[in-house]
Amino acid sequence: MGSGYLGEAFSFLIRTVFDLYILAVALRFLLQLVRADFYNPISQFLVKITNPTLRPLRRIIPNYRNTDLSAITIMICLKIIELMLLALIIGGRIPVFSGLLILSFAQILNLIIYIFIIAIFIHVILSWFSPGAYNPATVLLYRLTEPLLKPARQLLPPTGGLDLSPIFVFVFLQLLIILLVKPLIHLGLSLSGIPYL
Repeated sequence: MGSGYLGEAFSFLIRTVFDLYILAVALRFLLQLVRADFYNPISQFLVKITNPTLRPLRRIIPNYRNTDLSAITIMICLKIIELMLLALIIGGRIPVFSGLLILSFAQILNLIIYIFIIAIFIHVILSWFSPGAYNPATVLLYRLTEPLLKPARQLLPPTGGLDLSPIFVFVFLQLLIILLVKPLIHLGLSLSGIPYL
């Protein structure tokens, strides 16, 4: 019983440490993708905590256009290590690598989609309660959400002062999770031999 609690504690610590760092890399990747302000204090914080892993990798893996391939690589590698450690703690064996790779990619994609969902939700709340408010977080938030909301506004222009584009984007992102991410996660779990994580 004690070892069960100990295993649960280790699993929690592994998930927390890896997922927080992967989140930081994902945010840096997305902010770089939308060309957010590099000198924003939040951007600078993300750069400082992710540079130790990304800078050496950039010497090997160059950017492709505006896409930071080293950030994608480090996210997938960290997720593979995390899943492997969790599988060893939970099941006591190393999973099949091909399944781990698919599972890692699916979970990174899921994380990125949820970053957009949460960012758009906060964007909507801020537009209701403090429209036009300026601080470093809102600047990055608007910069991050605009590439998704702008095309949606062109499809669904505001009617009667009501902007329905966030609803359209929410529906699109949820469909993406249901039709793409969940099947990939199930495929990754079945190929890796992990019953659940």
